[in-house]
Amino acid sequence: MVDISLYAAFLVAAFALCVAPGPDMMFIIAMGGRGGPLNGVLAASGVATGAFVHAVAAAAGLSALFAALPALYHVLRWVGAGYLLYLAFKAFRDRSGFTPAADGAATAEGVARTRRRAFVQGMVTNLLNPKVILFNIAFLPQFVDPALGHVPGQLLILGTTLTLMGLAVDASVGLASGRLSDLLRRSRRVARALDVFSGIVFTGLAIRLVANPK
Repeated sequence: MVDISLYAAFLVAAFALCVAPGPDMMFIIAMGGRGGPLNGVLAASGVATGAFVHAVAAAAGLSALFAALPALYHVLRWVGAGYLLYLAFKAFRDRSGFTPAADGAATAEGVARTRRRAFVQGMVTNLLNPKVILFNIAFLPQFVDPALGHVPGQLLILGTTLTLMGLAVDASVGLASGRLSDLLRRSRRVARALDVFSGIVFTGLAIRLVANPK
């Protein structure tokens, strides 16, 4: 269903993209830093879920709407920036260290709620980034061979591959950043500094989304 030589070239290009630091990776590092290893992995899983939705949209041809309707692209871009600023505000005002198990006062419900939040925030942040949509439009078709037919199927295979590869890399990054934060959070002052760092990262990502429209 896909050209083997094109797919091999795609794997190389996709791996280079996945390991290169980018907005999603910075977001995951910040989430792992605030919430620990599992939150970092769950944030990566949320990002991957959003990426898979984008891949399905590209295969269905829905992503082309953003190329045809620039206003829709900009609306989504500003909504995404607003959501990131909301996350930044929450991080800046947090005084609990964010880690659910801090001071042994966590409940099972609180832990589950925090974990769900990490996943949802990762997914929503990715879904509200219109640059991911345009990336799929520009990148994936380069590795499609129309002569083989089933172009939507080829796009879906490529998008799924990219999603899984990204999940493997990002989950590893989230796990590593979370483990490091667990060590550092033994000091409440350091825990607070990590929250501030997360807020700065979220703010920077919002500014990047607004200041670089393409």
